[in-house]
Amino acid sequence: MTNLDADRDTLRALADEGNEKALDRLADLADERGDLDELNELLDEGSLHAGRLLTRRAVVAGDLLELQRLSDAGADQAGAELDRLLDGPGTGGAGAD
Repeated sequence: MTNLDADRDTLRALADEGNEKALDRLADLADERGDLDELNELLDEGSLHAGRLLTRRAVVAGDLLELQRLSDAGADQAGAELDRLLDGPGTGGAGAD
């Protein structure tokens, strides 16, 4: 077992005991690896940080459906980003006389 695996196992054990910082660190590690499945699992476990990381990726990709899914899963930032992208540039003046 590598040191990274041991660290991840320790973080997982701490997160399972309710340690929010450990859950955030697991999300950071998953993000570094590009492991979207783990990020989604961490979001399902209540990691707001995983939600922010997934939101950032969805915004960069312009993935409106993913932003809606993340918003529905409780990632508030995803809902705000979705609204911002749907509003688009120049919204508010269109159709106004």
